[in-house]
Amino acid sequence: MVLDRAFYRRDPRVVAPDLLNKVLRRADGRSGRIVETEAYCGPTDPAAHSWRGRTARNATMFGMPGLLYVYFTYGMHWCCNPVCGEEGEGVAVLLRALAPLDGLAAMRAARPTCRGDRDLCRGPARLCQAMGIDRAQDGIDLVGGAGGFSIVDDGVPPPAKPVVTPRVGITRAVDEPWRWYVPGEPHVSRR
Repeated sequence: MVLDRAFYRRDPRVVAPDLLNKVLRRADGRSGRIVETEAYCGPTDPAAHSWRGRTARNATMFGMPGLLYVYFTYGMHWCCNPVCGEEGEGVAVLLRALAPLDGLAAMRAARPTCRGDRDLCRGPARLCQAMGIDRAQDGIDLVGGAGGFSIVDDGVPPPAKPVVTPRVGITRAVDEPWRWYVPGEPHVSRR
């Protein structure tokens, strides 16, 4: 079942752990179970792209919940975030890692230098490479599916006790415990 807009219309610190064990699907058959997430909380969060307000780069983050915000980072990597909260709020959840499920041949073709399947979607940039996510997907609607991607609930519940840590790879608000991952999951980007 595709997650509905109401699922995303909540605080990203609630949505992020609830996204664990949901499945990111691409219309071409690629899919992976979400095993690691981070919340970004808009104007109250100096690590969020939306902290200083709306720009051309982060405009999607201010859109309706359920859109996919895709951005380029470090001059070489794409990252993707389902938009959360209310329209205009500027909050989202970074998808940090997937456990690949289907379409592994296409994922391997998209990441030809990957050493093993464990590393196909282990980290936000690798996840985007393997799933074929780039600027073209910025602003697509995960709920309506018009952009070829959706997040679905296949009946596997989020872990009862996810691991909670500070976010990684940021320089501001580094102590906020807004990163969640599935315990014991080998596809997590960093322990």
